[in-house]
Amino acid sequence: MIILGLNIGHDSAACIVVNGKLVAACEEERYNKIKHTKDFPINAVKDCLKISNLKISNVDIISVGFRPKKYINDFFLKPALQDYYRINQIILGSKKLHLYFNLEEIIRNKLNFKKKIEFNDHHTNHLASTYFPSGYSKSLVVSFDGMGENETGYFGKANDGKLTVIHKKNCFPNSLGLIYSSVTSYLGWKHNCDEGIIMGLASYGNPNSKIKKTNKTYIKIFRDIIKYKNGLDYEINKEYITYHKERDTWVSPKFIKIFGKRRKYNSKLTQHHKNIASALQLRLEEVVISQLKYLKRRYPDYNKLCLSGGVALNCSLNGKIKSSKLFKEIFVQPASGDSGLAIGSAILTFIKYNNFKKLDFSNSTYLGSRFSDAEILKIIKKYSKNLNISKEKNVALKISEHINNGKIIGWFQGAAEFGPRALGNRSILCKPFPVSMKDYINKKVKFREEFRPFAPAVLSEFSEEYFQLDQESPYMLIACEAIQKKKNEIPAVIHVDNTCRVQTVSPKYNKKFYDLISNYYKISNIPVILNTSFNIKGQPIVNTPQDAIECFLKYKIDILVLNNFLIKKN
Repeated sequence: MIILGLNIGHDSAACIVVNGKLVAACEEERYNKIKHTKDFPINAVKDCLKISNLKISNVDIISVGFRPKKYINDFFLKPALQDYYRINQIILGSKKLHLYFNLEEIIRNKLNFKKKIEFNDHHTNHLASTYFPSGYSKSLVVSFDGMGENETGYFGKANDGKLTVIHKKNCFPNSLGLIYSSVTSYLGWKHNCDEGIIMGLASYGNPNSKIKKTNKTYIKIFRDIIKYKNGLDYEINKEYITYHKERDTWVSPKFIKIFGKRRKYNSKLTQHHKNIASALQLRLEEVVISQLKYLKRRYPDYNKLCLSGGVALNCSLNGKIKSSKLFKEIFVQPASGDSGLAIGSAILTFIKYNNFKKLDFSNSTYLGSRFSDAEILKIIKKYSKNLNISKEKNVALKISEHINNGKIIGWFQGAAEFGPRALGNRSILCKPFPVSMKDYINKKVKFREEFRPFAPAVLSEFSEEYFQLDQESPYMLIACEAIQKKKNEIPAVIHVDNTCRVQTVSPKYNKKFYDLISNYYKISNIPVILNTSFNIKGQPIVNTPQDAIECFLKYKIDILVLNNFLIKKN
């Protein structure tokens, strides 16, 4: 059975599952260069088919990670009958309505596909996308994001391949994802894009400071904005938001009266702004951990947790969940955002017709575009006037020496990662010290905000020696504290609050990347390097050798590595 999984909408993506094995997964943004694109994933589909050596005629079923009829009914029609102002949602959403009403026909026309098309529930896809790749037999499973068809998160349990939804009552506008997006927009960044920036900014704030205008603390106001009721329910206070009526304004006049005018991008960032971010982050953590405590009391014999949905990309939250010791181990889907819906939907379709034990998701991230040495050499030759090129027998050893000498490396290897994190195949790398290395990469290489942290990639056997982390974290999605006595060795990857977004690296996940860090360790006696995505702020991660070369030539990267080719600027 060959299944083509699709997400059409925010973070458009495609994947291929062949007889239960995930063989390819690609995000459309890597091809059209529009971050978080909503465009139909035509390029992602084509590359998935190419990687899988298939044609669209070989596909048995297309599985779509969304139920359009449910969305039209639950988000547009039912609310309009109850609340007159929601008719405005129908007017403003006419393009969306047209797209989803005709979605099956659009898919058939775009792909020239005549066989079966199935549509699966948004949040059930999220749950499937994290439980089945986790390798856990028994776990609690949760998803949190902006919104699916109308729901904003599911809670479930899974045991021996049986996934059961136990709660799905949190619905629009009660959304942890959307309130986080609202504050992201208020603070001057792009909603549905820059929420990770707010997470990084939060560490610089004090949620217990008082707001001058009200004499109340920031966290007290946010506890009024996000009201935790009991059990698994919470409520967003509509006095503070407008996205349930007119999405583009996001926050209400009451919110602005308390917190002041919206910040414009590139205007001064004050302690007040940092305190807002901090209070938002703290309240998110309070609500989610309260829900998980309730869930654990209800199901005490479940000691593992699987997380998914866009909110699960919040590694600070994941770190707090892990450090709460509610669960022995947690797994976070590496493509927790909506791109992962393509995978979740393909899984649900497969297990509908087959035994779940036939699923093979041993490779959950290195699934995208890849190029042979011959293909790379052909592309390199187009730029040869500007490049000094050599082919190395042991490129990992050679580059470890350059890293030790303080060079900034563009590292392009094998198949692209699926999801927002660069995990050693589309990365910019350097040594983790001195602390000024962080400022240099932010300011001169990636053009990011100065306060944003970078991740340490650590040899898995040394992770507990350097970080307070007692499990693998191969996808860079759990923040934890650095060990005090090791901080001076790796200051460029430690955030202001002493946390690190750790990637544990082992041969079973990425042997070449492991070899690189191992060689660096032999030279420096430090088993950690700084790893950040191979892109510039606001752009998707590089996807092709051509993307990598053009980024390398334009920005302050010292050496580029394309598979085994070592490239310097003339």
